Amino acid sequence: MKVKKYVAETMPEAMNEIRKELGPDAVILNSRELKGNGFFGFFRKNRIEVVAALDSQPIQTTDNKKQFMPEKLLSDNELSKTNSDSTDVVSEIKQLKKMLQHQAFQSTNNYLPEYEVIYQYLLEQEIEDQYSKQLIDQVMEKYKSANATPSPVDILQTVRLEIEKALKNTSFAGSSDDKRVVQFVGPTGVGKTTTLAKVAAHRMLNEEKKIAFITADTYRIAAIEQLKTYARILNVPIEIAYSIEDYKNALQKFASYDLILVDTAGRNYLDERYVKELKRTIDFNEDMETYLVLSLTAKSNDITEIYDQFSHLSIKKIIFTKIDETHQYGNIVNMALRGYVEIAYLADGQNVPDDLIEPTPEKISELIIGRYNNE
Repeated sequence: MKVKKYVAETMPEAMNEIRKELGPDAVILNSRELKGNGFFGFFRKNRIEVVAALDSQPIQTTDNKKQFMPEKLLSDNELSKTNSDSTDVVSEIKQLKKMLQHQAFQSTNNYLPEYEVIYQYLLEQEIEDQYSKQLIDQVMEKYKSANATPSPVDILQTVRLEIEKALKNTSFAGSSDDKRVVQFVGPTGVGKTTTLAKVAAHRMLNEEKKIAFITADTYRIAAIEQLKTYARILNVPIEIAYSIEDYKNALQKFASYDLILVDTAGRNYLDERYVKELKRTIDFNEDMETYLVLSLTAKSNDITEIYDQFSHLSIKKIIFTKIDETHQYGNIVNMALRGYVEIAYLADGQNVPDDLIEPTPEKISELIIGRYNNE
């Protein structure tokens, strides 16, 4: 095996030298930042030291088609069977595997590999680039200020804490007593009706609220029947609003109730006319609160566009559904850090009322970072 040390101004420069001399099959064994030697401490410039290796006689598989790769030394299943006391060792090995897999990536951020691989993971979690860089830069600054060399596990756990810190100013209040009328809006297929029933059951069981339903989803007979079924199970009254007059009459009928939850028809958010039609049936005013229901399975750009289309309805809070149908949770962080609205609930299944989560910064960071060692 050929092992050689490279020193360069930046990581991309070092990677270019390695590829030029050792070729694309080289692997990174270690990297560190070197403090520059200046004149009486002045004019110092830090450099990057990288140790790379190349096996001149790689082991061949029986079919003579694939080379034996270092990252295949242990399978994920074998790693998961390791004794629980070796959790940090397992994490370190998996981190090394990820670094090997990303070694050919030429970063424009000049991140050391142990930071670069976690930065790439945050992007894979669909956390926007500006927020991913912000998190990594803050973690790097912490260790630089402390003049410490962190392990990959240290970096990962510090990123988790930075996510929680970034979310500390976001409200996760869920539904509140500020408004008696709460309306659920959103695009088609996100699970508004089921989510409404979960919130109703949650507040009835935990807060003993007297609740009533109104449905303005008259486009789908099945939607009306679905909400009627939930109303029957929860023993709450329900009214159907075919017009804004029906809607106002229903509000008057339920004047003595603590909380009125309103279901609406799903809309094609790409057509502004459909979204504006909501105002023909629903009376959006300052005495009411509107929740936007979004599926976490939607693409990041779609979620932003959906919010923009519905924003004229004075959206107060967001509920993310279908978190059990995806492994990417970064859009929760994106929406929170943009400072648009509060994150009220997360929904992770069809069971009423069980599959409803009241989010916290800790739960969100666990969702994001918890996937790292499972990939």
